Amino acid sequence: MNIRPPLRKRSRKALMELKPLLDKINDEVEQADYIRYDPVQFMHMFSEKKDIEVAGFLAATMAWGRRDIVVAKVDDLLKRMNYHPYEFVRSYTQKDFEVLKGFKHRTFKPIDIHGLILALQQIYTDYYDFESFWEKCRALGSEQQRPFLAIFHEEFFSMSSDFAERTRKHVSNPEKGSTCKRLYMYLRWTIRKNSPVDLGIWNFMEPSELLIPFDVHVARQARKYGLIARRTDDWKTVHELTETLSVLNPKDPARYDYALFGIGALDYSLPKRFILNKV
Repeated sequence: MNIRPPLRKRSRKALMELKPLLDKINDEVEQADYIRYDPVQFMHMFSEKKDIEVAGFLAATMAWGRRDIVVAKVDDLLKRMNYHPYEFVRSYTQKDFEVLKGFKHRTFKPIDIHGLILALQQIYTDYYDFESFWEKCRALGSEQQRPFLAIFHEEFFSMSSDFAERTRKHVSNPEKGSTCKRLYMYLRWTIRKNSPVDLGIWNFMEPSELLIPFDVHVARQARKYGLIARRTDDWKTVHELTETLSVLNPKDPARYDYALFGIGALDYSLPKRFILNKV
């Protein structure tokens, strides 16, 4: 039986030595040119807030797998909506399900999109906009001392009874141990200000409160360079990494998502002397 050695973690001093290198990579990756290769492009496609919200939520929810395939599939879905996502959601009826037939992305099927649309439709009936719904979930999370994304999951699926049980798995729940990568990516898009990529159209929470969107690329680099010491990819590890990155930038820790993605999936690298762990 092979027992893996514990992961080493950077000291605060060693972390600050890494900061200028991560900042440099981040500044090079977080450029306007990034948009055309990423699902965030579908938020930039629209000018009206409610169109931006809906397109972004659908794009983030489907952001699973290779980016080029995700972009193609989201475009397919929005094309079926005649590129009027909010209008499609608000006016959606059972007969419009015909428009969704034949759509597929990984485990997403028309019935799943149907459920998401019905929930969004009710949200826009009950709330001024999608941000208002998120704001309520955050307030409830604070009252109940629970992760507000768990509240979001509950409240979102309470909006309609006409959805397949299988659709629940497409919206993450931190109380099930999920890292909630796609939800926090969506929040990064909507909350972070003064970014050439993220739109920052919402104000219900501060960028300092964002957790890092945590995927396999981010996880590998975070362990390799000693930013986290846990080996499990779960909600606790997301918090650990965010706390580490908050040392580098307490007002905007999620900005380093670009740097870690750049090192993990693009052609960026750090000097070998900064490697702490073999992963």
